[in-house]
Amino acid sequence: MFSLIVNMSRVVQSEKSSKAQGFLVANAIYIILLVLLVTAGIISPHFYRSQNIFNVLQQASALGVISVGQTLVILSGGIDLSVASIAATSCVFAAALMAGKNFMVLPVALFCIGLGAVAGILNGLIITRRSAPPFIVTLGTALIFQGVRFIYTKGAPFGSIPSWLRVLGRGGIGFVPVAVIIFLTLSLLVALVLKYSPYGRKIYAIGDNKTAAFYSGINVERVTFSVYILSGIFAAFGGLILAGYLGFGDNWAGKGYELDSIAAVVVGGTSLSGGTGGVGGTVVGVLLMTILFNLVLLAGLPYQFQLVVKGIVIAAAVAFYASLSKSE
Repeated sequence: MFSLIVNMSRVVQSEKSSKAQGFLVANAIYIILLVLLVTAGIISPHFYRSQNIFNVLQQASALGVISVGQTLVILSGGIDLSVASIAATSCVFAAALMAGKNFMVLPVALFCIGLGAVAGILNGLIITRRSAPPFIVTLGTALIFQGVRFIYTKGAPFGSIPSWLRVLGRGGIGFVPVAVIIFLTLSLLVALVLKYSPYGRKIYAIGDNKTAAFYSGINVERVTFSVYILSGIFAAFGGLILAGYLGFGDNWAGKGYELDSIAAVVVGGTSLSGGTGGVGGTVVGVLLMTILFNLVLLAGLPYQFQLVVKGIVIAAAVAFYASLSKSE
């Protein structure tokens, strides 16, 4: 009888331990964010000043919008290295074609989003019809768009942004930037689509196992094609936010966002092999990356330290999620 009681006690303790471990695993990214926020206040008292918080949120928004599109691609088992180049091209053409005129904002914005869609169509067609590796295809598209904007601008800053678009990049409602509202709204919509719609379930199924998805009746090519179009559109929209923030067409707007967006998605818990993760984690991943970069600047360290921090965060995230997958 005594041994039975001891065994039952061990079972209960084991169940409690596994539940606690499960809670930590499911909420690790949120716990890390909370710890980082507390640490940020200790390292730099300036971090919690309203103007700095406003700036951090603004900086996170353009990357966040781009990362939402990247999430869709990575969930399907792909990757998109063209997003930063698409965003910069959108920024340049917005500044050049709007030329500071408010009545040009809507048509030019639609044109820029159309450019993003064209980039996504190009990526999607080559990847699906030719079974080409997404890494190489999207890298090629990035170079094409980089060449196009440099030919157009001859490498110099170009154009001016009208006041209506400046609201998108620098405006705010109280202490909340307009760009953040847009970022969170888009994130919520995409999260709902992924969780509740057949389209979202198809993306997860393809990322988990393309062959099984195909034999279950899913049109793998069509869904894969669509996520690259969406990624291009989100990247172009992120470029418009950058244009509103900068106030002119910068050929290097969003420089490094192709890797930053991938890092934010992976840090947020989405598997690079696809099929696991979601937009909620990406939002937190974007905030983590942006806060870390902000702390580097507040500490007075040079830009190169951002690269070190970025590398450490990516390596740590990959190692962490890899260890979790082995323990399961």
